[in-house]
Amino acid sequence: MTTESTPSAEETAEETEQPVGERGSNRSQRPTSEAFRSFMTSSWAPRRDLDVQRTEAADFAAARRERLSERFPGARLVVPAGGLRPRSNDTDYRFRAHSAFAHLTGTGVDLEPDSVLVLHPLTDDDGTPAGHEAVLYVRPLAARDTEEFYSDARYGEFWVGPRPALDDVATLTGIRTEHVDSLRDALAKDVGTGGVRLLMVPEADDAVAELVEELRAEAVAAEAEAVEEVGDATLAEAVSELRLVKDAWEVQQLRDAVDATADGFEQVVRELSRAVAHPRGERVVETTFDANARLQGNAVGYETIAASGDHATTLHWIRNDGSVASGDLILVDAGVEVESLYTADVTRTLPVDGTFTEVQRRVYQAVLDAADAAFEVAVPGARFRDVHAAAMKVVAARLEEWGLLPGTAEESLSPEGQQHRRWMVHGTSHHLGLDVHDCAQARAELYLDGVLEPGMVFTIEPGLYFKSDDLAVPEEYRGIGVRIEDDVLVTADGNENLSARLPRRPEDVEAWMAGLRG
Repeated sequence: MTTESTPSAEETAEETEQPVGERGSNRSQRPTSEAFRSFMTSSWAPRRDLDVQRTEAADFAAARRERLSERFPGARLVVPAGGLRPRSNDTDYRFRAHSAFAHLTGTGVDLEPDSVLVLHPLTDDDGTPAGHEAVLYVRPLAARDTEEFYSDARYGEFWVGPRPALDDVATLTGIRTEHVDSLRDALAKDVGTGGVRLLMVPEADDAVAELVEELRAEAVAAEAEAVEEVGDATLAEAVSELRLVKDAWEVQQLRDAVDATADGFEQVVRELSRAVAHPRGERVVETTFDANARLQGNAVGYETIAASGDHATTLHWIRNDGSVASGDLILVDAGVEVESLYTADVTRTLPVDGTFTEVQRRVYQAVLDAADAAFEVAVPGARFRDVHAAAMKVVAARLEEWGLLPGTAEESLSPEGQQHRRWMVHGTSHHLGLDVHDCAQARAELYLDGVLEPGMVFTIEPGLYFKSDDLAVPEEYRGIGVRIEDDVLVTADGNENLSARLPRRPEDVEAWMAGLRG
């Protein structure tokens, strides 16, 4: 009997050497023959024309671009939509465009990843800056005689469905479109030598950021005029501040998001008995709301908080793996993001059995009184920080009344005190829109110290959180967490509670829950 030597690991590797980056395709076992390629790319009916119409948001988006243009005369502004982000190995998260891109193009979930909005500077005959021309650089639909059609799992029509053609995108947005392959040349034009500053919204797309940095480096290497990278931060600031006051179209999107969110809360109440019966009842609450969000909108605007009992004292409890016990409160902080990517952000704290205990009601009423005080000052001419101050005045007064403060409410409210913040460490309000914490890069003088104007939309969300191991409070308070959060539109003569459909007063909450549960 003859024997053959077993090849070594090194010899096997040499025979079957394959780059690591290509090994993910091993699972597909796709044919590579020319016969397959020829057959795969033939005998397809003509594509049906899409019924593409200019979106309602297009004119509003054009006005937003005009306002941005005024802040950066002569600069080329780069606003990427962003690319696909891996979730695990070669699977991606659902695509969501960067909020600045969505705001300035008027697009929601429909435009493809890797798109880039560029505002190219224009000049008069004498070289004076004369605004900008907007151009959208898009990866268009590939023809069916290309390998991308059937072999590209990220972009191929066979895998992810058809993408709009360039003309379709232009019709939808009212913006001139070009193939994304021409982006490099378009960005490089006159940078440095022509005095054009190249500015990009940071942290939107790593690949585009790398290209911009490369072009800047080439300009500097050629001893051209220096390009100010600090301008990127200024651009991020500008696109954030542009969203501080919502236009009529944005307000309607937020109304729609809040309305869908209210539907979700009603479904949660109907499912509370099922949540009590399940060992991970918080997940019952979470999935009930999240299913409604997918059915009525795009998704949730942020991870749903379904926090029962002591979990409600953890501000951002999103693990949602606990039980829902009779006699406890459950804090549900959730919002539907609609197709335009605008999101609601609403919190209700509900008695699991439908009725507040005496202590729960006492804490709840204190939080509600703080919220009502905040509403009173959320009017044009007030400053944003006044809303928080009004709520804190009530919170401190209640804590003094209950004997929980080491001194008086007045002492606690002073900058040297602040002991009341032990039980509410977060702020009372944040702007709301495309991001749940919208306008986050705005300057403090326009945000915290900003004067309220009609069209601003923000939350009012005071709370009190007494952890189960908090020895600074009597035992009867421990394990109770309450937050009430509403979405507020500043109007010409005051404000409107966009989420008023969901009851707030404890007696109204109890009656509402009883009606839903039958």
